[in-house]
Amino acid sequence: MNEKEMVKDNTTSYRYRPVLFFALAYLFTWIFWIPAIFVNENLGAVLMLIGLLAPAVVSTVFVSVSGNDLLKKDLKIKLIGLYKVKWLNVLIAVIQFVGIIVCSILLSLLFGQSLDQFAFTEDFSFTGVGVAGALLTVTVASIIEEVGWKGYCEDSIGAYMNWFWESMIFGTLWSLWHLPLIFIQGTYQSGLMVNPMYVINFFISGIPMGFIITWVYLASDRSILACMIYHLFVNFMQEKIAMTPETKCVETVVVTIVAAVIVIMNKEMFFSTKHVGRLLETRYGESKE
Repeated sequence: MNEKEMVKDNTTSYRYRPVLFFALAYLFTWIFWIPAIFVNENLGAVLMLIGLLAPAVVSTVFVSVSGNDLLKKDLKIKLIGLYKVKWLNVLIAVIQFVGIIVCSILLSLLFGQSLDQFAFTEDFSFTGVGVAGALLTVTVASIIEEVGWKGYCEDSIGAYMNWFWESMIFGTLWSLWHLPLIFIQGTYQSGLMVNPMYVINFFISGIPMGFIITWVYLASDRSILACMIYHLFVNFMQEKIAMTPETKCVETVVVTIVAAVIVIMNKEMFFSTKHVGRLLETRYGESKE
């Protein structure tokens, strides 16, 4: 059997299972997050961190037991393939998010908000774990989440449809995955409960962000590292820039506009179906017929 036949055998013998993945990712996250609602903040923080690991663990297990050598190789390359990262694209994405924040704050002035938002906050938005614990949580969330979401999840959806619809579905499910956090004392999400509109905005905002993070992922040839860097920067800025909840509602509108522009400027990326049914094949440039 030649190399091309081996690629065909390895890719066609594996079927992605996105429904099962999300069912298990939700299950093994929420069985820790839901109890965290009823315990003290310190124990709750531990349970939240454990739950945060679930998508990465489920993703790694799915790949490990797949019996597919290319899938395993692909995960390894996506994790440690520094040469795959398009650093200019990552820099553009980071600068773009800075622009989103600046535009959001300036637009919020029309609604009575203050220029004082152009400042760093002293603390993080969630309590009970201290500054070091909060910084650790932000970092772990950025790094570990992407192992799960990009290690298996997004590809498992994208293998069956174009990246536009994949981004829509992923953004929605990723956003809803955070649901128990609004009931856990001391989290950023629980602080939004003072106004239902803030909560609704939080969940809506995940959808356009799903498009942007998919763009970062694909623009760096499906690099997990690129997504980790971008996710960490976004999390840090969302925590440390003194934007009000009202301004974050404005920010969602700005993010949606930016996501729409990205899709329009990258139509081939988002609407091509060349990869559907043979994601690993097209990844390795094999079997174009």
